[in-house]
Amino acid sequence: MTKIVVAVKYVPDATADRTFDADNTVDRENVDGLLSELDEYAVEQALQVIEDGDGEVTVLTVGPADASDAVRKALQMGADAGVHVEDDAIAGSDAFATSLILAKAIEKLDYDMVFFGMGSTDAGMGVVPTLVAERLGLPAITFASEISVDGDTVKIRRDGDAATHQIEATGKLVVSVTDQTGEARYPSFKGIMAAKKKPVEEWSLSDLGIDAAEVGGDNAWTKVESTTPRPPRTAGEIVTDEGDGGTKLVEFLASKKFV
Repeated sequence: MTKIVVAVKYVPDATADRTFDADNTVDRENVDGLLSELDEYAVEQALQVIEDGDGEVTVLTVGPADASDAVRKALQMGADAGVHVEDDAIAGSDAFATSLILAKAIEKLDYDMVFFGMGSTDAGMGVVPTLVAERLGLPAITFASEISVDGDTVKIRRDGDAATHQIEATGKLVVSVTDQTGEARYPSFKGIMAAKKKPVEEWSLSDLGIDAAEVGGDNAWTKVESTTPRPPRTAGEIVTDEGDGGTKLVEFLASKKFV
């Protein structure tokens, strides 16, 4: 049986207007949250792996009470069980502290592989998968655009700017997937109903043996120093074609130093 842990993140809806608190963290009270879209691809790939054989998918998240919605969405897609790590001291944690919490939680689980999305849709750092792999002492193969699993062997395709790499690894490992791996499935009505009966464990920092002084905004190695709203878009320039449209377009592009 192949056992896969998928780490997911509950993020602010990227399509909504977002504001920031005084400490430069996102004001989550005024924006809806959801399962990070990029993590849906990781859930999808894990589900496809176990569909080809015997297996089990456990989805893991770290976050406030609302983060349970991210776990529930993954369970509706087809994951078998969930774990939610919640503790007031976690608020404001950076990538390093988050990787510590995830690694400690993964160590408590029975697993063969750990899947991540290529990055979160809020912070977008994309470093947590490799940080977790380092803490667990496991190899990491990242930015997979295609995955195949045969026994304990994992093969991935990674598409770079200049070349495509075919990478193979065996044993326990960490894998991050891109949005090129294939569309994530929508939860079916049957899946939504089944998710209500699936087990979700809730762990705190003490359950993981982590001191509160190791996490949280006050102990972060990295912080956002300031935020500045993006300036509103300005009106575009309309070029009227009076028989000389091509010339006007070239003159416009040249004025902007595009040509």
